[in-house]
Amino acid sequence: MNPNQQNAAPGPAPRRDLTGIWDAGGPGIGPRGFPTSPLTSWGEQLGNTHKAGDGSRMVPTPEINDPLSTLGDPAGFPRLLLFELRPIQIVHTPNSVLMLYMFEKRWRIIWTDGRQLPKDPDPRWYGYSVGRWEDDTTFVVESVGMDERTWLDNSGNPHSDQMRVEERYHRVNQNMLELTVMVDDPKTYTKPWVPRNKLPLRLLPAGTDLMEMIPSASEAAAYRKAMAEPIK
Repeated sequence: MNPNQQNAAPGPAPRRDLTGIWDAGGPGIGPRGFPTSPLTSWGEQLGNTHKAGDGSRMVPTPEINDPLSTLGDPAGFPRLLLFELRPIQIVHTPNSVLMLYMFEKRWRIIWTDGRQLPKDPDPRWYGYSVGRWEDDTTFVVESVGMDERTWLDNSGNPHSDQMRVEERYHRVNQNMLELTVMVDDPKTYTKPWVPRNKLPLRLLPAGTDLMEMIPSASEAAAYRKAMAEPIK
């Protein structure tokens, strides 16, 4: 690449387009859990049952009950955005936006055809999502119906079936996207809180080949055997 091209200022953000492979780098991968708004008494009781391998609820390895690392359960949503946020490929279709995640090799459908969120959804690991353009560079996503078995992050922050999540994707320019995530769960927290605030994601080359990072039940069992069981 010509050095002058490499150092050139990025072009303007395209209109209503998030297409590409986006990477938050280290800040997306390594959080040890997020400071939340105060827990309700219900949320405190639930949080006390979560024995994490990191953060404020960290316990010795044999006591960890994180469903992702000990059972190979799906990370769920929004944990997919709050822990191990590896590169994401975003694809537009006529009636939806597809989010393809390197970690777990998961995908989400965000409907953009004008449908409403379900009022009484059956729980799903990754919920139900609808999106809309607030303006030409800001895409707003609302999600409900997340499975209560999932944690919000690797320190075991809890949630209920009343949780609503808002994502805001702001296309700053051709090469940068900012992600903001807000959690609103009145059963678990006394007020909404923002774990991701304008997290920058950078555009990767279009030909980037994303590796597989799939937590499996067999690998979780092997980890517990190697790390959690006492040596005989």
